[in-house]
Amino acid sequence: MSRIGLSTYAFFWRMSSKVPNPLSLEQMLQQTAEMDVSVFQICDYPAIESWSDEQLQDLRQLADKLGITLELGTRGLGTAHLRRYLHMANILDAHVVRSMFYTADHRPSLDEAAELIAAVLPDFARQQVRLCLETYEQVNSGAMMSVINKFLSPWLCVCLDPANCVAGLELPEQVIANTAARVGNLHIKDFAFTRRDGWVGFTYAGCLMGEGLLDYDRMIASVRPAEREINQIVEHWLPWQDDAVLTCEREAEWTRRTVEFLRSKQDQELYQ
Repeated sequence: MSRIGLSTYAFFWRMSSKVPNPLSLEQMLQQTAEMDVSVFQICDYPAIESWSDEQLQDLRQLADKLGITLELGTRGLGTAHLRRYLHMANILDAHVVRSMFYTADHRPSLDEAAELIAAVLPDFARQQVRLCLETYEQVNSGAMMSVINKFLSPWLCVCLDPANCVAGLELPEQVIANTAARVGNLHIKDFAFTRRDGWVGFTYAGCLMGEGLLDYDRMIASVRPAEREINQIVEHWLPWQDDAVLTCEREAEWTRRTVEFLRSKQDQELYQ
């Protein structure tokens, strides 16, 4: 079964300091439940790292009350850092931790990345949590897979987001082909190029789901998320609009439309 989920990135502007009343994590969970969405990924939300066990337990209780399964997301391969996330995952009953090869101040070589993964992977396996490393432009997907394929463990996976790799001059279909066999989590967003004023260059940004360059059907056919129980997590690259009100309204609309798109695709699969 593949479940639809929302990420904190689906609330990127609404939880930011650029709006008058930023949403709390609890409010994001409530809004997720109001959309009848049952998965929420707390991704790149560093404030949670300093929460006490009691605060995490309260969040877990709220998620349980709302019928929401939690996932976690961070950056980096540091051993202590990933073990902290495993501890949080245990309290939150999260079975996915998404991460990335690099942080702002640590860029391991491929050999070092393999050593760091080897240090923590047994812990992830014991706790039955997927460590899902995301595709993005800073590490070529072929290089990334050369590390991941050193390990046969089903608890080391890819978080596939083909949009991220375009800036590294990788075509989305190439990234999908390189990673499909090891995907354990999907980030779903659409994307497009638009000409800048005067036709001087391009802007590469998010767009409304189904209107851009993401070949969703091809990705799903390759990854087979329903068969492999891979959740599809909604996020956006929505540029700031004219003001906070319009930006928040458009972000909420993009989220609603993306969830509707994914549900329609799931319905089509059921009747095929």
